Amino acid sequence: MDESASGRSGGRHLPAIHGPLSNLIQRQPVTVRFDASVRHAITIMADMNIGSVVVTDASGRLPLGIFTRGDLLRRVALAGCDLEQPIAGVMTGGVVSVRPQTTAYQAGLIMARRGLRHLLVVDADGALAGIVSQTDLFALHRSGGQDLSADIREAADLAALQACAADIRRLIGTLLRQGAAAEGLTQLFSTLNDLLVLRTIELTHDEFDLPAVRWCWIALGSEGRYEQTLSTDQDNGIVFEASAQAPADVVRAALLPFAQAVNRKLDACGFPLCQGGIMAGNAECCLSLDEWRARFSRWLQTPEPEALLNASIYFDFRSLYGDDELADALRGWLVEAAPRAPLFLRLMAHNALQCKPPLGVWRGFRFDRNREFPRTIDLKTYGTRPFVDAARVLALAHGVAHTGTAQRLRGVGEIANMEGDDVAAIVDGFYYVQLMRLRRQCNVQPGAAGANRIEPAALNELDRYILKQSFRQARKLQNRIALDFGLG
Repeated sequence: MDESASGRSGGRHLPAIHGPLSNLIQRQPVTVRFDASVRHAITIMADMNIGSVVVTDASGRLPLGIFTRGDLLRRVALAGCDLEQPIAGVMTGGVVSVRPQTTAYQAGLIMARRGLRHLLVVDADGALAGIVSQTDLFALHRSGGQDLSADIREAADLAALQACAADIRRLIGTLLRQGAAAEGLTQLFSTLNDLLVLRTIELTHDEFDLPAVRWCWIALGSEGRYEQTLSTDQDNGIVFEASAQAPADVVRAALLPFAQAVNRKLDACGFPLCQGGIMAGNAECCLSLDEWRARFSRWLQTPEPEALLNASIYFDFRSLYGDDELADALRGWLVEAAPRAPLFLRLMAHNALQCKPPLGVWRGFRFDRNREFPRTIDLKTYGTRPFVDAARVLALAHGVAHTGTAQRLRGVGEIANMEGDDVAAIVDGFYYVQLMRLRRQCNVQPGAAGANRIEPAALNELDRYILKQSFRQARKLQNRIALDFGLG
């Protein structure tokens, strides 16, 4: 890619939506002690033209609640409150807090799921470090997705969820026609899809008497990488905590009917059932934390072809709903275990080199022999997959915990002697191919054959040139894999 294209990716830096909340905190939050008067609090808000103040303990360090303009209206003005009473009597207590390392993406999901407008950021000791608002986070998208997220959160039944799913597709189509940037568009699509899945799980949760154990719904495959397109089936699973009092088989039997109901509803919303059965409603994808570790360990230690294929889907997992600590524990174990499995990594690297970018010998494109769609290129198999597979093996080898392809590449670049401009060009190449996939899928029926195929001859000269340069970035990345693992 050229220099200007590389610069758009920001070199070594994560995009704001996947960066830590500490990057969003521009100034110290305004605070008042719990025994300050209501008059004192609202005077500060008026003088500083701010919408909220954080209420703290006597030390001024530990947050106890928040007082917002909404509280001022409901609990002070309408209630005829005495302005000299302590602010603690009218604040909103029990506020949700997160750590500085929480990503903006994760924070946005928490807010949307719980209908919150503010999140307090606290350090490991519980001391106040900052505050972020819903406006701060949705400003990262600049897309109008805020209203749609509210609609998803308020969906009360399957019909409403289906309507929201259709609205998501329409919004993405509109933004594509308006020329939205590929990375931001992919992130927005992932965010809205995540919210839809979250709401589906919440509504289904109320229909079942689930066991009183910790459990977590995990996204796998493209969803786990934040890279769903308009033509993607569902890949998901559940990790739960088992014990002598709650054996794995008993917990699994109780969770499976619930998971199957979620899978069916997601199918009705346009996320087709996985033909390979990689869904939480399948007993093989609903495992205890120890069972997941044992399964992953077998794949690492006995890297047979099926194990390598499974790893390419399951190792891209991330938490989506429930107890995040279970997914975090599994990710932490994998990050430590994978670098100690050199044979597995070498074979995975070998597999990552099998799908070559479709570049011809004499400046043109190379076509696979597809009779139904002659002289076309499969942008999933030969376009994005070379980037995805290479990024996965590099992340596993270097102990990078990210699951997204771009985030993996940027993370590896920080520690593996990859130049920032080179990484930026590779990331730009990946997202351009992803953008071409989305454009194509907007013009065909969901799930239609050939939804990932394009005919280079039908593209304009500029698009053909950039696509070719993107494939060259994939080839450069594969050359790096071959060099690192001695597979030249």
